[in-house]
Amino acid sequence: MTIKTLLVANRGEIARRIFRTAKSMGIACIAVYTDADSNEPFVKEADKAIRLSTNYLDKKEIIDAARRTGSDAIHPGYGFLSENASFAKAVTEEGIIWIGPSSEAIESMGDKITAKKIAQEATVPTLPSSDDLNNSSSIGFPLLVKAAAGGGGKGMRIVANENDLPEAISAAQREAKNAFDDERVFLERYIPKSRHIEVQILGDSHGNLLHLGERECSIQRRHQKIIEEAPSSAISDEQRKLITDAALRMGESLAYQSAGTVEFLLDDETGDFFFLEVNTRLQVEHPVTEAITGIDLVREQLKISSGEAISFTQDNLTSKGHAVEARLYAEDPSEEFLPSTGEILAFSPPEEPDVRWDSGIEKGSFVGVEFDPMLAKVISHGADRTEATLNLAKALEKLHLAGVTTNRNFLVSTLRHNKFLKGETTTDFIEDNYPQLHLKLNEGEIEKAAIVVALWLQNKNRKNAIVLKSIPSGWRNGRLPAQEVSLLHSGEKITVSYKTKRNGSFVFNNGSTATIHHCSTEHIETEIDGERMTSLITEGQENIHIQTNQGTVSFEILPRFEPPALQIAEGSLVAPMPGVVLEIKVSSGDIVSAGDILLTLEAMKMEHHVKAPYKGTVAEILVSENQQLDNGIPLLVINPVDKNEKGNND
Repeated sequence: MTIKTLLVANRGEIARRIFRTAKSMGIACIAVYTDADSNEPFVKEADKAIRLSTNYLDKKEIIDAARRTGSDAIHPGYGFLSENASFAKAVTEEGIIWIGPSSEAIESMGDKITAKKIAQEATVPTLPSSDDLNNSSSIGFPLLVKAAAGGGGKGMRIVANENDLPEAISAAQREAKNAFDDERVFLERYIPKSRHIEVQILGDSHGNLLHLGERECSIQRRHQKIIEEAPSSAISDEQRKLITDAALRMGESLAYQSAGTVEFLLDDETGDFFFLEVNTRLQVEHPVTEAITGIDLVREQLKISSGEAISFTQDNLTSKGHAVEARLYAEDPSEEFLPSTGEILAFSPPEEPDVRWDSGIEKGSFVGVEFDPMLAKVISHGADRTEATLNLAKALEKLHLAGVTTNRNFLVSTLRHNKFLKGETTTDFIEDNYPQLHLKLNEGEIEKAAIVVALWLQNKNRKNAIVLKSIPSGWRNGRLPAQEVSLLHSGEKITVSYKTKRNGSFVFNNGSTATIHHCSTEHIETEIDGERMTSLITEGQENIHIQTNQGTVSFEILPRFEPPALQIAEGSLVAPMPGVVLEIKVSSGDIVSAGDILLTLEAMKMEHHVKAPYKGTVAEILVSENQQLDNGIPLLVINPVDKNEKGNND
């Protein structure tokens, strides 16, 4: 059957990515959206968009939208309903083409316990595991508690000893229930020094099944991938043959049709590999495979679902160069990667180096707590691994991005790390190597950025002047003090003082001289001490963001006369992110020690613990369970047992 109209049952960057291929094939694209997404780019880019009164998990309403728009097919993207067997079955029963494997394959692989049994029958190596939660002795420590359904690191806990197991099981069950509506978990051996290797497979209805090589996705935080690459730099040709053959055996056992990913864990010390799961959908990291093979996986999915054969064979498939992908998230690495929220004030990817930006946002987009906080996936393809990696790092540095805290600089630090460049990328990379969490400039670089900000502000003020507009900025008819701009950067106050010379140039308090060559609302071209540069500028309500060679630097513009500060009671702990209070573990009057868990927040389907920063007494609890909180809301007040002890622990 020919697909003429395609409904994408997803949002953000994956919806836009599917649209891109479908439109190139002459297919009309239908979006579905919720109120929270009504102004997002994917809604505007669709040929037609249907508002959902509920959410992206409402199977009936999505199928009704497909009927209303005459859609021939539904593509689920990834996440949401992409691995929901009952949804896939309902779509096909409506006579609508499902872009994905059969509901039977989805159902069997959606349960990790069942998937392991199928893998064993297909003679694919598996890790020792047990669905008997009292059987930890047969596995040993450390071990993993894992959700039987779903993925993405949700419902997963590393457990070092028997004493920590009950709490880990309880937390994993709650998180799994919240994320997948299935609280079942199981125990599995944990390999600390390992690599995450996955194989992309494709199958069609004509009996063809092949692989497109492997990807390595070992760089992870909270058990979620943030950097992926293809091919892996760690496996030999012999290992590659063994792993891809195992992936094909798994696909054959499922009579697999469409794109899928067979995931393995590779023991970095022994070289042994073990089956983890099959993702019966498109993966976030699929672009690195596309980059090295030249194959458009969405195009192949659409053709396979239309009844066509795969457009190439295993023998004529070639791989060229190396590709690396980074996932750009709205999150704070210094706060254990807690998601951050806010309006995107600036999002301007650089024109060079030449990389692929798959993004769901634009300037003016709002990042809330309703959805996964991934802003974009950024993909670089080069002749070799080093070239692809350094190009990706440079592209991230040159991205002008403001409005929310992100992991951008953490990604750059990881990509430029010597051990990453050497290919030492095991799953414990972040814990072992501590990449730099945020952009750190030296004093001279910060001072130069502050000078450029001061120049941009004075130019803006002069253009906006109502009176004496023709008189140069800073002109005086007597000996008066220099003009000043006060800025705040990372808690440090910076005062920039300058005077205007008769030729229109500027002299600053640090001895620098500067000239403005061109200035607009979004950029400024300056020459400071003989160094000429063009800087992108974005102004918020109280902040200003300037693009440097290392990344975007933010300053708070301090008022000339500071208003009284908003008072928060001494000893208050505040919400590190927007979320819901799941559980309060203490009561007023309790004595707590540093590191004790005080309460648990839930945001974006994951749990986050708020811990005591020092020993003290719980003086007051300011929130209640199930309460929805904004970022920065006071949670409770702790009076330190010893004032000096508080100071030592801060």
